[in-house]
Amino acid sequence: MNVKITADSTCDLSAELVQRYNVGVMPLAVVLGEKIYRDGVDITPWDIFQYVSENGVLPKSSAPSVEEYSEFFTSQLADCDAIVHFNISSKASSSHENAARAAQDKQFKSKVLVVDSHALSTGQGLLVLKACDLAREGRSPKDIAEITTKLRDKVNTSFVPDALDYLHKGGRCSLASLMGARVLKLHPMIDMKDGSLYAKKKYMGGLDRCLKNYVAELAADYPHYDKTRCFITHSCCEGDVVERVRAQVKELFQFDEILETTAGSVVTTHCGKNTLGVLFIYE
Repeated sequence: MNVKITADSTCDLSAELVQRYNVGVMPLAVVLGEKIYRDGVDITPWDIFQYVSENGVLPKSSAPSVEEYSEFFTSQLADCDAIVHFNISSKASSSHENAARAAQDKQFKSKVLVVDSHALSTGQGLLVLKACDLAREGRSPKDIAEITTKLRDKVNTSFVPDALDYLHKGGRCSLASLMGARVLKLHPMIDMKDGSLYAKKKYMGGLDRCLKNYVAELAADYPHYDKTRCFITHSCCEGDVVERVRAQVKELFQFDEILETTAGSVVTTHCGKNTLGVLFIYE
C-alpha cells in the first residue's frame, strides 16, 4: 500500500525535507491587515517582523476550513492509497478538529487518518518524519497513526525566546513578566506538556549563555533518546549563534542527523525573532 504522510505547515519542515520525504503540506493562513497569506508559500518571518514593527500588534493566523481540508485530502489521494495527516496541537488551533471532521466524510472511506501531534513546529515535524520512516518500512496507515500517537508525549518540544514581546502581545505573558525579564535579562524555557505551552524554567543572562545552559540541561534531563535525528529550529537567529548550539549538540548528544530549520510564519507570530529550540524524541 502506498501511504502518504501529510501535515499542516506548522510542522516547519524545510522545503528540502518536504521534497526528500514527499510530505504533503497544508498551509495555515496568516492575516496581515486586510491581506491573507499562506504560511510557507507567500509570506516569510521577515514579513512578520516588519508588520509588528510598523503596527505594534501581532498578525492573526487561522486554520484551514473543513472544506479546504477535504479538497486537500482529495488532491493528495490522487497519487497514493491512504494518508496519515499530522496537525498542530488541538489545544493551539482548530486545525485538528477541522481536519478530523473532513476525514470523516464517506468519500474517503477510512483512507485518511488524522493525528493530533500535541506539538508544534518541528516537535510536530519529528512525528511527521517518523511517520515517513514507518511508511517506507511498509507499515499500514493504522500502525503509523498508532505508533506516532504513542510517541507524541515523548517529543521534547521546547525553545528559548530572546525576548518576551511577542508572547506578551499574544496574551501569553503578563506586562510584569515582560518588564521583569527585560530588567533581569531573563529568558524562559518554553516547553509543551499534554499539548499546551508552559514556562518550565528561567535562565538569566545573555542569549548565548542561556542557550548553552539550555542545551546542557536537555542532555542531562534526557540521557536516553532516539538517535535518528534532532532539529535545531529558530526564528532567524544569527548564523554564529546557531553554529555554537550545533557544536554543543554534537558534543553532548549522538544524533545521526542534526537538521536546521527556520520557524514558519505562524510559529514566528507567537515566539518572535531569535527564538531557538533543540527538539528530539526521547525514550
